[in-house]
Amino acid sequence: MPTGRPGTMTDPTEPPDLASTPNVIPYVDPHDGPRRLLTIDISTHIFHAGAYIPFAGIDGRQYVVSWGAVSFEVPADRNVHVSVHLQSNGGAGYTPSPFASIILYPNPLPQRLATQFARAGMGALVPLP
Repeated sequence: MPTGRPGTMTDPTEPPDLASTPNVIPYVDPHDGPRRLLTIDISTHIFHAGAYIPFAGIDGRQYVVSWGAVSFEVPADRNVHVSVHLQSNGGAGYTPSPFASIILYPNPLPQRLATQFARAGMGALVPLP
């Protein structure tokens, strides 16, 4: 019979411990409930990647992240606020920072979101299948 705490790789009946999974940013606020995997695809479709720095926010905590897919561990049993904004590096072509925000509802399944930004102002975080 497997031993170890629930959620570790030694217990095949529980999901993996996301906080110890490579390339997953752990949820750092107090939360003893179940967690799930959230992946955000931050694209550069209309932006020159060198002109902006992407930031992702999970429940108010901001993370400097890279362009492309970024994965987070988030609570599965309650609402989670997710935001992404692009901070301009300034310079001659400075425009207001594009941003997007969404509230994720309780759900035990992994979820994937994609950014959709306009040139400036509010964009969207869109669920992907």
